[in-house]
Amino acid sequence: MTRHLLLSAAATLAFGTLLYGPAAAQTVAITNAKLVVGDGSQPVEGGTVVIRDGRVVAAGQGVATPAGVPVIDAGGKWVSPGIFAGFTRMGIVEVDAVNTTNDASAGSSPFNAALDVAPAVNSHTSSIAINRAEGVTRAVVAPETSTGSIFAGQGAVIDLASDMDPVSRPRAFQFMEYGETGGQQAGGSRPAAVAMLRNALFEVRDYLRTPARFADRGKDALLTRADAEALAPVAQGRVPLLVHVERASDILVLLGIKREFPALRLVLVGAAEGWTVAREIAAANVPVMANALSDLPSSFEKLAATQSNIGRMKAAGVLVGVGTLGQDEARQARWVKQYAGNLVALGRIPGAAGLDWGAAFAAISSKPAEVMGMGGDFGSLRPGRRGDVVIWDGDPLEIGTTALQVFIDGVEQPLASRQSRLRQRYLDPKEGALPKAYQR
Repeated sequence: MTRHLLLSAAATLAFGTLLYGPAAAQTVAITNAKLVVGDGSQPVEGGTVVIRDGRVVAAGQGVATPAGVPVIDAGGKWVSPGIFAGFTRMGIVEVDAVNTTNDASAGSSPFNAALDVAPAVNSHTSSIAINRAEGVTRAVVAPETSTGSIFAGQGAVIDLASDMDPVSRPRAFQFMEYGETGGQQAGGSRPAAVAMLRNALFEVRDYLRTPARFADRGKDALLTRADAEALAPVAQGRVPLLVHVERASDILVLLGIKREFPALRLVLVGAAEGWTVAREIAAANVPVMANALSDLPSSFEKLAATQSNIGRMKAAGVLVGVGTLGQDEARQARWVKQYAGNLVALGRIPGAAGLDWGAAFAAISSKPAEVMGMGGDFGSLRPGRRGDVVIWDGDPLEIGTTALQVFIDGVEQPLASRQSRLRQRYLDPKEGALPKAYQR
């Protein structure tokens, strides 16, 4: 295979080093590809994608390669948009049990909705390099609730590029818990969680009318000024409210709250029993970020869990993306590729509801971006989207497939990680001038 490739500086970074800011975007054409646009359509042979200044210019069959543009001949290999991980805690957790490396929650803080994960995102977190090497280019990063409130705080969307500027969109959403966890956080019951949510929205209305009233409310206020300020764009519908909910009856309660507060941009997260009320979810025009493999009643709120959940919700007209809530979401966003592949296989089982290949890939690329209201920027290779592109050595939804090249915003990324370096080091260990413990 002949390849003419202009490598970016990022592709040659040594292990342990990062660019402090994003590298200059490349202009490049990838030709002769088995091309996946990521919008739900099926892969096409002989496709071309052109990236200019970090954005997709064109993608498809019959796309002309601009004169003078560096060309990568994919040699018939699969080329797709990068994976958009729909729900993670990447970059804010290194070791769960070591509090100083875990910024997902703040148990003793007087604030909840006001907490913003963006300043805590660490590009050096080991999971970022690992998932980047697996073709994950963007991720939703959510905080975690603490005792005393259903609100966890403001989440972000990040890129996984090898630089020190990972936040694509800070304060991209507010995250809260309902159901079993939310009830316990609010004081011990679902009615307490509902009362807390409704009261917060009422207080935010007051805050928006006269913000100065919240200046000196004191530590015993049900909603601090900072929390009210953070919830204001949620109440106004400018920022989505992501709510973890699993049980069908709890989903209906939230849809009722949306009717009471119609400006809310509600997004359901998890929704294990969503298939049983899929028509109601679709009628309310509420999107879902679902777990793909929730198929066992692991709690009382998941008694109707089934792997057919996503297929059935999509068939009912619900916009569904795949997330990894409760599935080692701080580290294993890469698993969504396998989950999407399982959804394809599920479609071949009599009586089950899965997805065809194009829809399954879209569920981990364009659909999560659309759920977050960011489909115009991320998740597909449609013109104008960010130049997040992956070249694979096989079908990206097959377990054994490897990412050969990864571009984020049109910049080729290094695929090495601490784990891959350690593997190489000990494949053929040799004695050096220093004991091995002292060698890098």
